[in-house]
Amino acid sequence: VPGAILFDLANDGDKDWGDEPPYRRLGAQAARAAALDFSLGTVGAGYGAVAGRLKGGIGSTSAQTGEGIAVGALVAVNSVGSAIIPGTDAFWAFPFEQDGEFGGRRPEAFAPVPLDLPSDMKLPRAGENTTIAIVATDAALDRSELARIAVMAADGFARALRPVHTPFDGDAVFALSTAKHPLEGIRQREVMRLGHIAADCIARAIARGIYAATSLGAIKSYRDIYGGI
Repeated sequence: VPGAILFDLANDGDKDWGDEPPYRRLGAQAARAAALDFSLGTVGAGYGAVAGRLKGGIGSTSAQTGEGIAVGALVAVNSVGSAIIPGTDAFWAFPFEQDGEFGGRRPEAFAPVPLDLPSDMKLPRAGENTTIAIVATDAALDRSELARIAVMAADGFARALRPVHTPFDGDAVFALSTAKHPLEGIRQREVMRLGHIAADCIARAIARGIYAATSLGAIKSYRDIYGGI
């Protein structure tokens, strides 16, 4: 069974757990809480997450092809990079937003901007920031095709976060299929299309997770800083 962890131990708070860390208990709670409908933002793996200087969190989105094949993404956002275009309240992922799912904000003008790293930014150690994603589809795909979906879906990180894949990040994408719908047509072309959709879903899910997050201690949320419903 594959697995990954999100490092959130450097976010202050009481870490005096005694002889037994709470991870076994938290894992059991997460399994019991599994459901089709679930909360986003400051919950679960996203509870202690930080994205740049904003509160990170859990985000989820989905899309459907014209043939009825579904693709969904679930992301825990705990990145070094920022999801916000410097000097604006708009997400880098704004071109991919659907139905105002993360506030509908747009930059007044969009042009390449220099990397925005605060001079007082506290740099973590390698691997201490992690954005973990899973993409799922009901298309019947084999192992190698799912591996390609995961590779393509990882581009969603670059559409939503800057900088991305830094020496301090330990990003990971998992892919799975329920194999409900046979894949028709030229398989490689259909895999390419699903991978492209998956990347967009991950970009949207990253922004949505940050938009849905609530402040935690000194870590302020997007909506507390920029406003929003």
